[in-house]
Amino acid sequence: MGKADFLSPKAIGNRIKSKGLQKLRWYCQMCQKQCRDENGFKCHCMAESHQRQLLLASEDPNKFMDYFSDEFKNEFLELLRRRFGTKRVHNNIIYNEYINDREHVHMNSTQWETLTDFTKWLGREGFCKVDETPKGWYIQYIDRDPETIRRQEEQARKKKQDLDDEERSAKFIEEQVRRGRGDKEEEETPVFTELKRESEEEKVAFNLGASSSVAGPSKSSSALGASALKAAASSSAKRKDTSADTRGEKKKKSALEEIMEPNIVVKVVTKRLGEKYHKKKAIIMEVREKYGAVVKMIDSGDKLKLDQNHVETVIPAPGKQVLILNGPHREREALLEGIDEKNFSATLTIATGLQKGKTVSVAYEDFSKLA
Repeated sequence: MGKADFLSPKAIGNRIKSKGLQKLRWYCQMCQKQCRDENGFKCHCMAESHQRQLLLASEDPNKFMDYFSDEFKNEFLELLRRRFGTKRVHNNIIYNEYINDREHVHMNSTQWETLTDFTKWLGREGFCKVDETPKGWYIQYIDRDPETIRRQEEQARKKKQDLDDEERSAKFIEEQVRRGRGDKEEEETPVFTELKRESEEEKVAFNLGASSSVAGPSKSSSALGASALKAAASSSAKRKDTSADTRGEKKKKSALEEIMEPNIVVKVVTKRLGEKYHKKKAIIMEVREKYGAVVKMIDSGDKLKLDQNHVETVIPAPGKQVLILNGPHREREALLEGIDEKNFSATLTIATGLQKGKTVSVAYEDFSKLA
């Protein structure tokens, strides 16, 4: 009887039956042939081609078993890596997807008898992380690809750098707020002094106004008046010195406005403008709208309008000119003498004003490189 035609009902029925998975006990791994029933498998075992494959396998059985085991392991791990990555997943889920391929290597031809044995072996060999739960064995792929490891290290480095920048900005703002509160408390806190007299017989007199004292003053009141005049004179002299030292200063600025001074060098810290400007230095040309500024990039010469949160101060090398942004020497030009990394401060020598030549210690965030 001849072979059925391709479009005949019998041929179509055979193709329909051959679709999908068949029973594992009727599959020959050596010949890679799937039989549909017991009779077909029996006929295949008696075929001459099958007998030749058995003779080949009998010469070196371990060689064929190792080959099929490697094929099964490689295909299983490739599916796990491609399908689930490094996620933790049940081993049965992976195995069910693996056997959907009709051409897969069957486990009965490998060195592992069960899926549990294969899962434990993957854990011992370090290919995956495995753990047993009441619901069964779970598996997690360990990606040791050099490119993947390099990418993970790069991501971790960038994340740490971003966290360091955020922590430094938060610490800077917190320090400025604390310092501002301290200055305010010092200004508002009155200073009380004790009233003393030389003898118990003398009276303490207070001059509350021009018309409050009619009689002649006593010795005690004269002494207090003289001391008061001296105190007033010394206080006036101190105020004059302070006003002379701070002549030309503007109104005290907030912590966020300190770095927005013209003609100083700053560093762009925002990533919204792209890698072209990130971590690049610029010169502040003009302050606008109190919290913004127009900066000119040193490398490209481009002009940008940035917010105060998008820039930070720049610490130059020792021997360079800087501008003090905060503290009693605000807006004074100075020379950077050295850096104290332990205390996060620098030693500056005042270059302008009445205190020219004076050496002071200033925190990192309170000065910046001068353009």
